[in-house]
Amino acid sequence: MIATSPPVSGAFTTRQAANADVLSALLALRRPLVMGILNVTPDSFSDGGAFLPPDAAVAHARQMMMEGVDIIDIGAESTRPQAVAVSAEEELRRLEFVLPAVVCSGHPVSIDTMKATIAAWALDRGAAIVNDVWGLQRDPDMADVVARHRVPVIVMHNRDAADPRIDIMADIAAFFERSLAIAARAGIQRDRIVLDPGIGFGKTQEQSMTALARLDRLKTFGLPLLVGASRKRLIDSVTPAPPDRRLGGSIAAHILAVERGAAIVRVHDVAATVQAMRVATAIGART
Repeated sequence: MIATSPPVSGAFTTRQAANADVLSALLALRRPLVMGILNVTPDSFSDGGAFLPPDAAVAHARQMMMEGVDIIDIGAESTRPQAVAVSAEEELRRLEFVLPAVVCSGHPVSIDTMKATIAAWALDRGAAIVNDVWGLQRDPDMADVVARHRVPVIVMHNRDAADPRIDIMADIAAFFERSLAIAARAGIQRDRIVLDPGIGFGKTQEQSMTALARLDRLKTFGLPLLVGASRKRLIDSVTPAPPDRRLGGSIAAHILAVERGAAIVRVHDVAATVQAMRVATAIGART
């Protein structure tokens, strides 16, 4: 059981009522949305430890807001390959100050977690979206938490291990069908679901590239698509560079993803991505 302070009342109750419509309100902007990554972890693959101190995390969130971010995605457990799992208590300890402080900014916040208890805690404190890297299929209580709070959920494709022999697009589609069935049984409205092909998760680098190249095939689900290719190893597989030197590859991948149907891109480098997306959108509007 997670022991923590009670949720703040009043303003949070009003905010939660609005959270059911936050996804439709953002999509109504009719431009690519930029989700900024805030890793409150010591071991994330790119910026692990940089924003573990609460003051540094909140300052980084504010910087992303100034740079034009649409959603701030806060996670306190690394999901990189071979990452060490953390307890719910430790995940909460990392979030306890940071998440409420960022929520108070008024910007939409998503909670990046695999644990239903953490998702419920964050939603009770004003988080607007759940980002589940196991697409409602790992924690049996996650779908019920999302349904009860009436918030949008990002359903990401994942596998325990990469298998180069499989048809990755067929695997992604089958995974999404299972996730959507779980969501329907729990009472999650379909128009509150976003699909994420999970670039770099349970895939070879070639499969991640294929998922990006064939992203438009997932439009058959009729749901918004999110792509997170920021600083991923697939960039290094094409042009070797450490994670913090993969900005050009990240922007290229995300522009191509938007051309193939992505509505949201999840990134580390907000300012450069916002600029790239706005220029690409402005040029595209003149074709």
